Amino acid sequence: MMNINRNILRSILVLSYVLVIGFIIYGFSALYSYLNTGADRSSMLHTDVKKIDQYLPKITWETLKNEGRPMDEQTLGCIETNYLDAWYVKHLGYQTNTKKGIDDYYTENARKNIYAIIDENLDAGITIESTTLQHDLNLEFFSEDGQLVVLTDKNVVEYKRIYKNETLILETTDVSTYKVILLLEDGFWRIRHMVKESSADFKPDNKTVSNENLDIKGINYYPQASPWDMFGEQFDADIISKDFKRIKDAGLNSIRIFVPYEAFGKANVDSEKLKKLVQVMDVAEAEHIKVMVTLFDFYGDYAVLDWTLNQRHAETIVSALKNHNALFAWDIKNEPNLDFESRNQVNVMAWLDHMINLVKSLDSEHPVTIGWSNAESATLLKDKVDVVSFHYYEALDDLEVTYKTLKTDIPDKPIAITEFGMSSYSGLWNPFGNSETDQADYHKDAQTIFSENNIPFMSWTLYDFTEIPKEVVGRLPWRKNAQKRFGFIDEHGVEKEAYEYINHP
Repeated sequence: MMNINRNILRSILVLSYVLVIGFIIYGFSALYSYLNTGADRSSMLHTDVKKIDQYLPKITWETLKNEGRPMDEQTLGCIETNYLDAWYVKHLGYQTNTKKGIDDYYTENARKNIYAIIDENLDAGITIESTTLQHDLNLEFFSEDGQLVVLTDKNVVEYKRIYKNETLILETTDVSTYKVILLLEDGFWRIRHMVKESSADFKPDNKTVSNENLDIKGINYYPQASPWDMFGEQFDADIISKDFKRIKDAGLNSIRIFVPYEAFGKANVDSEKLKKLVQVMDVAEAEHIKVMVTLFDFYGDYAVLDWTLNQRHAETIVSALKNHNALFAWDIKNEPNLDFESRNQVNVMAWLDHMINLVKSLDSEHPVTIGWSNAESATLLKDKVDVVSFHYYEALDDLEVTYKTLKTDIPDKPIAITEFGMSSYSGLWNPFGNSETDQADYHKDAQTIFSENNIPFMSWTLYDFTEIPKEVVGRLPWRKNAQKRFGFIDEHGVEKEAYEYINHP
């Protein structure tokens, strides 16, 4: 027995020795390979900026006429990337009051000033949330040895929020011009000097689109088989065409659809999803139906450093659809006021203000609105939007007074109700809910009010649904089941009693 134990122990010791020697040999081999092939500089430097889309302001370059050495496209691309990364790490440093990564993008002399600002802000309890949204770059000089570049960066749109001890003390948007010198060090372009030559308040030139006689008799639309996933794998243009024909035959003239931000690829919009969106617009045009496109569905961050990504997304969608005959309006965001508590109203409002400016700068022909969840929020940004819109799921007793009060407060712009409706669910999870007859009576009364007061409307929604994603109303069964039964057509394709009142009586 003693001999057996000794043999086992000896075997374990030998095996351990072999494993240790193996690890040592592997380590030396890896080090030898590393030293002979050369270290990957991207793993040594620029540790704070991962090579993913996180900062994409709009960039334009003037035609190259620089003095000194000619500039090739690859070098110009490296300069642009390193220059924007330098802006990004500075924004991040001022927001977090940390210096990590600054030395990768600024020379020793340049980073002294940044470090001093961070130290002062840290002592004073100040943080700065900022971003740049646009850069117009001009290459002034490229040295013969390829080590130095001089740029002029004009029309730099900078948004900034300054907090002291977490209290907002300043919010500004400026347009500035910078003179910049960059040096090539360790294979990367670092900022040596950056001097602000001029600065002024940013004043977007966005004119109001006139819509005095807005004629909206519409409905919010999802295909019955794929609610909240209209452009996914079940996309079927033929089914959508049949639905649009049914909507048109019901006497309606418009629909409201939703573009989900993440599902569409965020900053890099999925080309296949975009093609499907254009197909929907084509089908709508064929049926003589106008479309309100709601942007940024299922987006809820609003972080300032996300703005350039949001901007790139919106630019792609708006540019693709702005000349389409079916388009009649842009809805910037569905019910953003529901994010006021979780995301801070200041953040949400600033984001909305910027996105209105952006969309109107890209498309000056079609009206812009925001789909507020209630009438109380509808006056927010009323001077920026072209159409004021809100949703109404409350008792109809107060609807007429609510609408007339808003018209008194906002006499110069059309006001539309772009969501309203009643669920016909009454079952296990809501035994005292509404019946299909109750739903029909609701829509009959609503249409009477709309007709008597010339209220533009878009109801929720064409179909009852069998499945509701948890992202819409959560997991609670009484909420999910109620959400399934807002349609005018039931899950079997049969018209419910309310269908008679889908339009004005």
